[in-house]
Amino acid sequence: MNQSSTYFGQAFFGLADRNSFIKHLNDSFGAISPQWRTGIFTGDNLITFGKNLSFLGDVSFMAAIEAHANNDVEKSIIWRTAVLVWAARNGLRREGDYVECGCYRGISARIVCDAINFNASDRSFFLYDLFEYPEGSQHTHMPGMGPKLYDEVVDRFSSIPRAHVIKGSVPDTLKIRSPEKIAFLHIDMNSVAPEIGALEVLFDRVSPGGVIVLDDYGYMPYRAQRDAEREWFAERGYDVIELPTSQGLIIK
Repeated sequence: MNQSSTYFGQAFFGLADRNSFIKHLNDSFGAISPQWRTGIFTGDNLITFGKNLSFLGDVSFMAAIEAHANNDVEKSIIWRTAVLVWAARNGLRREGDYVECGCYRGISARIVCDAINFNASDRSFFLYDLFEYPEGSQHTHMPGMGPKLYDEVVDRFSSIPRAHVIKGSVPDTLKIRSPEKIAFLHIDMNSVAPEIGALEVLFDRVSPGGVIVLDDYGYMPYRAQRDAEREWFAERGYDVIELPTSQGLIIK
């Protein structure tokens, strides 16, 4: 993936007829005025044109994408991942460690580490996940989850000495092992209870100016998360901005 004025991701969610959708999408670009027929981005239920797409010119970020994004979904959520990298870079100017609740395969966090040269810092990165759901769980099963995933993620961070991959249920694991000060917090567990539980434990530890990113905040299927988190932050005097990438963003 070289720097370009366009980026065509292939992954969209909720489509009834993918082939028809892609055909009509491609046909629609012909209706755009020539001077605006650049800066096109597709993927992750996001379609734009006439945008700068500045992250495509971020050399370290794009190298990390090339190294670690291995499937259509990981490549299509590149704009989401660019937001995480921006938030993580901001964290380098704040006091504290990095936390991701719901790391899944660890791809986004690994891209963050490479893009910001995490090993050059004196921070630790705490990564939490169940890695496999217990029988009867109401969680949506994700590809690759199972008894081998934890070891795969540990191996993925083998070259990041201060990355700590922690298996178990949030917020229980946070109460056992988590940093006292946080410079960057990413929450992506697709469930109301653990996400609110994580905020209850960790929010007060986020340093002033630290960024909190809530994944899926803007996606309709996860509206219950948005409602609960918006109310939780409002009670504390914060307003969550919903980004076009579907993420919710708060600067403490």
